Amino acid sequence: MSGDQSRVASGLREFVTGAGLLGRGLGLVLSNPRLLVIGLLPALLSGVLYVVLLVLLVRFLPDVSAQVTWFADGWRGWLRDTARVFAGAGVLGLSVLLGIVTFTAVTLLIGDPFYEKISERVEARFGGVPDEVEVGVLESLRRSAVDSLRLIGISVLVAIPLFLLGFVPFVGQTVVPVVGGAVGGWLLALELTGAPFQRRGQRLRHRRAVLRGRKPLTLGFGAAVFVVFLIPLGAVFLMPAAIAGATLLARKSLGSPTSITTTASL
Repeated sequence: MSGDQSRVASGLREFVTGAGLLGRGLGLVLSNPRLLVIGLLPALLSGVLYVVLLVLLVRFLPDVSAQVTWFADGWRGWLRDTARVFAGAGVLGLSVLLGIVTFTAVTLLIGDPFYEKISERVEARFGGVPDEVEVGVLESLRRSAVDSLRLIGISVLVAIPLFLLGFVPFVGQTVVPVVGGAVGGWLLALELTGAPFQRRGQRLRHRRAVLRGRKPLTLGFGAAVFVVFLIPLGAVFLMPAAIAGATLLARKSLGSPTSITTTASL
């Protein structure tokens, strides 16, 4: 096998391993139903809010499509309608992308103490964190809010060119969704690994640098989370598993053990 083929095979293995971390996270939280229920509460609150917003978007999508294609008002009927269909698909797709990223940010802020506990239990089960940095609740919330706002800002900046490319025939319906999913997965991985990195005194810039060094692993996990979050109520019911899986992702990326070192449950 040539060097290029070896790198591709290694990258694919890393990607599959990363995707499998979500399943491992689910297994971990299912071992403690009480912790699972606690972790579901913030996601349920966010879920109700985002379902209402999605229903409103779908209800007014034709009006929104007409507004963003003002330039087509004087076109022939079929051309105008085609432009608005593409615009509607772009608005809906990118709204879903932004919705998933912002849903995660909002849910993490609402449930920070609960998700911190899940992440902490996972760390303890795999050997803990040497020289853990203690961060107060208010400071942790402040840091999470700042990092989340930065990630949301990045997602908005990425969404603008993707939205424009959505008007390009074929590209807008094939390439753009794939790129959007990859970007969404990457941002989700950055978002969800906040707690384990904060526990080590590391902020968003450290997360980016570390996870970039394990890009296939990170994209595999992020893509798996992104796909299940697209399933109705998937983001609600699998948020605790995503937190546990993200903690494993952080440990693997930082070179910490991910083999169970204690028989204690979560």
